[in-house]
Amino acid sequence: MNPVFDEGMRVRREVLGDEHVDGAVARTDAFTADFQDFITRYAWGEVWTRPGLERPVRSCVALAVLAALGHEQELAMHVRAALRNGVTREEIKEVLLQVGVYAGVPAANRAFAVAQPILAGEPS
Repeated sequence: MNPVFDEGMRVRREVLGDEHVDGAVARTDAFTADFQDFITRYAWGEVWTRPGLERPVRSCVALAVLAALGHEQELAMHVRAALRNGVTREEIKEVLLQVGVYAGVPAANRAFAVAQPILAGEPS
C-alpha cells in the first residue's frame, strides 16, 4: 500500500480513535472513497505528521479554526481528539475564549455549547 496513506491512517486512528475511523471507513463507498483517501493521505499523512507542531498544538489550532468557521460536527470530533492528544479542559476553554475575541462572540458561544456536553464527563 501507500506509506503516506498508512502513516496517515495510523495518526488518524491515534487522534480520532478507532471507533470513529472504523465508522468512517465502513461508510465509505464509491462516491466517498477518493475523499477518504485524500484526507487520510494529506490531512493525516502529510500535515498531522509534520514535525513543526506537537499534536496538542495542532489540536488547539483545529479547535480554533473549526469554531471560527462554525463547523460544529467537526468541532465536536476535534474536542474529543484534543482530549485524546492531552489538551486539558482549561486549554480548550482558553482556545474558545480566543475565538470569541478574534472570530466573534457568536462563534465562541456556539463552540462552548458544542464542547460543554463533551467536557461534562471529563475531570476538571
